[in-house]
Amino acid sequence: MGELILIRHGETEWSRALRHTGRTDLPLTAAGEAVAAALAQALAARPVVAAFTSPAMRATRTAELAGLTGTTGLPRAVSDADLWEWDYGGYEGRTTAEISQQRPGWYLWRDGVIPGDAGHPGESVEAVGVRSDAVLARVRPLLAGGDVVLVAHGHLLRILTARWLGLAPDGGRLFRLDTGTLCTLGTEHDSPVISTWNVPAA
Repeated sequence: MGELILIRHGETEWSRALRHTGRTDLPLTAAGEAVAAALAQALAARPVVAAFTSPAMRATRTAELAGLTGTTGLPRAVSDADLWEWDYGGYEGRTTAEISQQRPGWYLWRDGVIPGDAGHPGESVEAVGVRSDAVLARVRPLLAGGDVVLVAHGHLLRILTARWLGLAPDGGRLFRLDTGTLCTLGTEHDSPVISTWNVPAA
């Protein structure tokens, strides 16, 4: 039985500034690219049989730099729309501090988001949980052959981890996840566990 390897994409200008980045498609910074490339060594040592990435360029570029191209001995990462980040709606591009000026005490995991424009209609944590469940249903059978890599986003991967553990989607609030890090989800005595969490690139 393989493990599920989670990679949060490398740094972008917005992640560095702590701005909520859902569907806005931003490139990696130079620092983000360097960290993404450093993940290749860790992946090369793993028995990876499949890889999937969010369609966002920050995720696909991270997957490419980490060696998930199909030319390095690792499989080519396949785009999966269910791995998009949480749609933050009207809070897209804003920091928690900015939002809290209008909504004192606002907490994403409890209070959610407001609708935005047509490109950012907004999404509940439960809806992200449904997408996460769909991803897990597709990848679980593949783990019989080895490890599976998911390259995606902070909040999405935190919610997916909660669902792996059998928690409600808002259980993702318990798992801090930094950019350019690697986590592994596995099992112990047939029960789902976190094997490693928030490990920086070597």
